[in-house]
Amino acid sequence: MSFADKRILLGVSGGIAAYKAAELARRLVTAGATVKVVMTKSAAEFVTPMTFAALTGQTVGTALFGPGVHPLEHIWLGQQVDAVVLVPATANLIGKAANGIGDDLLSTILIAATRPVLVCPAMNCEMYENPAVQENLARLRERGMWVLEPEAGALACGAVGYGRLPETDSILAALGRLVAVRDLAGQRLLVTAGPTHEDLDPVRYVTNRSSGKMGYAVARAAWRRGADVALVTGPTSLPDPFGVEMIRVRSALDMLGEVVKRFPSCDALVMAAAVGDYRPESLAERKIKRGSTAALQVTLVQNPDILKEISALKESQITIGFAAETHDLIEEANRKLTEKNLDLIVANDVNQPDSGFAVDTNEVTLVAADGEVVSLPLLTKDEVADKILDWLVPRLTPKSPEDAGD
Repeated sequence: MSFADKRILLGVSGGIAAYKAAELARRLVTAGATVKVVMTKSAAEFVTPMTFAALTGQTVGTALFGPGVHPLEHIWLGQQVDAVVLVPATANLIGKAANGIGDDLLSTILIAATRPVLVCPAMNCEMYENPAVQENLARLRERGMWVLEPEAGALACGAVGYGRLPETDSILAALGRLVAVRDLAGQRLLVTAGPTHEDLDPVRYVTNRSSGKMGYAVARAAWRRGADVALVTGPTSLPDPFGVEMIRVRSALDMLGEVVKRFPSCDALVMAAAVGDYRPESLAERKIKRGSTAALQVTLVQNPDILKEISALKESQITIGFAAETHDLIEEANRKLTEKNLDLIVANDVNQPDSGFAVDTNEVTLVAADGEVVSLPLLTKDEVADKILDWLVPRLTPKSPEDAGD
């Protein structure tokens, strides 16, 4: 995820999770952001300002008054950035923000801030569940601040429950949506990803080399750009994309059922899954044992073509397919485009060592039903995902502000 040319104000308050803010600062800088850190006095008891200055290359704000402090810093720091993120947001800071109290630099900045604010609470589970804290969080949401709910687990105090700061990847994903151009706001995208597993017996199955990386990248990018995203995924080892509805399936028939059920209510389908073309004709109830003959014959039958199946349901939806080919790339893409009534095919030659399955890059060609053909250079799969969505956005029916919601 890129934060190139983005300016982020990172507010750090006094909780044990303050040390995780250092990792967030590092990741943001690595992703291209300019990061200004403002710390409360209590936060400096956990992590020194020098740590953040070294990580960001910026001076760290710690006080409203004193040597080197600009008299208007508390006003423009929250107005001349792309977003403010509070990591961790303690009960004390949340209470101040909810009630308009500004008694230090960070809380005063929040009163004057005009840019989006992401609040990441972290505290003891009993503190988090306290009605006063919940009322304060509700008040912040009503005022337009984004609250990233804490995770459940073992806390530093030894308790177990909700109160853990979300993982850095989750914070980055939420912050990415906050600062992105949300040109898919209100749109409903259905994305498929991964391989399918076609069972042969209780321990064996037929599959392919798909890792799911391309489909997951599309789901992440679409959510970041404001869409409501449902991801129907075959078995993968990838972490769930933050904010995305996950539907896990195993076989091609499972995936067909889920796609057919959800397709009528979506605005676009991005079919990035590598669905098995065939499955064993029968499933052995017991593990097939090694026999006396050198060869084992398995009869395979054809799976339904999901894109062909849903073409009968297609109304105004835009459908995008993928063609992983080893030869005749454009010819095969055009054939599938017509046969499956698609609007776009993303074609890639999987013979290339740095394009296709199990790698983080792809070199693809976008082949559209209107005859447009665009060959892209080698890009990361996240970059390819954005290129696909760039093609999609102008072809979708714009949604009203009420539909866009959040």
